[in-house]
Amino acid sequence: MTRKLTRVALTALLIGGLSAGPALAGGSFSITLNPQNADQENLMRAGLFAAAVANDLSKQGGIKQNGFGNAAGILQNGIGNQGIVLQDGNGHNGTIQQHGNNHAYGLFQFGKNTNGHVVQNGYGQTGTTFQFGW
Repeated sequence: MTRKLTRVALTALLIGGLSAGPALAGGSFSITLNPQNADQENLMRAGLFAAAVANDLSKQGGIKQNGFGNAAGILQNGIGNQGIVLQDGNGHNGTIQQHGNNHAYGLFQFGKNTNGHVVQNGYGQTGTTFQFGW
């Protein structure tokens, strides 16, 4: 009986917290993925390459924006680097800097007013960040 009451109480708190208007006004959250082994890295690199092809970007990557008031940049020093910034929505700001060789990164921003900046130094770093703003 106590477990059932605890579940009901937690559910009520969760629903009550989610319905609060001002607490949800203007915010964002991010999910960053970094491979933990060679197989995951190869899969992520293949996914980034597919995203570049699907969005008509070059093999080294690029920027694609859909919306208003967005700003993005990619700086690459080295060879074999791939950087992708995709922004869908308004007011996004995102950059990728890659110093060294064989880096791969994708920054994907959705909604509005997200802010993401990535710096990769050295050799062969791989990652992806998804940002959602409201």
